[in-house]
Amino acid sequence: MNTQAYQLQFHTPAFLGDAAQSARWRTPPIKALLRQWWRVVYAADHQFAVNVNEMRTEEGLLFGHAWLTNDVDSEGTPVSARRSEVRLRLDRWAAGMLKNWEPLERVTHPEVRVQVGSDLYMGYGPLKLESGAREPSLKGNAAIQANEQARLSLAFPERHASRIQKALWLMNQYGTLGGRSRNGWGSFSLRPDADQTALTADTVQPLRSWTDCLKLEWPHAIGTDEGGRPLIWQTEPHADWKAVMKTLAMIKIELRTKLFKFNSGKDAQQPEDRHWLSYPVTNHSVKLWGNNARLPNTLRFKVRKTAIGQCIGVIFHMPCLPVESFKPDKRRIEDVWRRVHGHLDETRSKPLTRIAA
Repeated sequence: MNTQAYQLQFHTPAFLGDAAQSARWRTPPIKALLRQWWRVVYAADHQFAVNVNEMRTEEGLLFGHAWLTNDVDSEGTPVSARRSEVRLRLDRWAAGMLKNWEPLERVTHPEVRVQVGSDLYMGYGPLKLESGAREPSLKGNAAIQANEQARLSLAFPERHASRIQKALWLMNQYGTLGGRSRNGWGSFSLRPDADQTALTADTVQPLRSWTDCLKLEWPHAIGTDEGGRPLIWQTEPHADWKAVMKTLAMIKIELRTKLFKFNSGKDAQQPEDRHWLSYPVTNHSVKLWGNNARLPNTLRFKVRKTAIGQCIGVIFHMPCLPVESFKPDKRRIEDVWRRVHGHLDETRSKPLTRIAA
C-alpha cells in the first residue's frame, strides 16, 4: 500500500454538513471528490475515448461498489459488493467552528431593485435570508470556517498510485467541497507532510477542445479554446477570501445579466440562452423541463492562497453536453459558451488573466 498524508486547509468557509445539516469534518465528501477527479484522469489516460461501463467497473473495484454484476473474490466466487481499496482518515472529525455568519459586502444586481449580499448570491441554500431580515444567516447549525485545517491520511494500492497522485494534484488545483462548492465555497489546498514530495502534475493536464467536450454528458476535462489555450482565468490578488468572493459574485452577475437577458417568466415554452448556463433559475422556469430538473453550471470557481497569504479567484470551464432529457441544442449551447468565454477575456471592471493551470 502507498501511504500519504496532507494538511487539508480551507481558504473559504465550507458548507460541509453531516446528516443533521451541521458542519463537520468528514471523509465521505473528500473521497467522493477524489473519485470525481480520478474519472477525469482516467478519461485523459484514454484520450477521452471512454467506455463508461469499463470505467465504472475499474472505479468500483478501486473505490468500492454495491452494483457490479461481474465482480468475483480472490477464489472466483461472484460478489455483489466490495469494500474500497482506498482508505482515508482525518485526525479529527470535529464540528465546524463557524457559528455566526458575518455578511459580506453587497453588490449591484440589475434584475433586483436593491443591492444583494454577495455571500447570499453565491451561497443561496446553505445561506438563507429570513423573512424581514436584512442580512443572511446560516441554514445549518455551523460551517467550517476559512483557515480551519486537519490532517488527511490516505492509503491505496501502489499499482493505482499514478492516477491517484494526478487526481490529488487536480483536487489541490481545482477542488472544492460542500454546498455551493462550484461557486468557490469550500476551496482548499493540500499541503504534503515534510517527508513527502510536493504534489505535481507529471503529465499534461486533462485538457480537451471545449467543443469536443460536448461529445460527452459528464465533466471529464478542462476545456481549451480554438488556439489550444486552457479556459482558466485568474483574478488579481485580494487581501482575503471575503474580497475575492465579492469579485467572483460581481463577475457571475455581470456575465449572466449583461450577456443574457430573459424575455420570458415562469413556464417558458422554450429555453432561452441563459437557461443553458444552469437550471433552475428563480422565476424563470421552462415548461418542458419542469421544476425538478437540474442542470449544473459547468463554469466553476476556486479560491487559492498565494505565497504571501493573499487570495485569488480562479475560474475554469469543464464543459459537457446536458443530458438527453434536456433535449440539448448543441449549436445553441456552443454559441452561449463562446459568448461567455469572450466576455471573461474582455472583463475590464475586474481584470481577469488567462493562466495555464
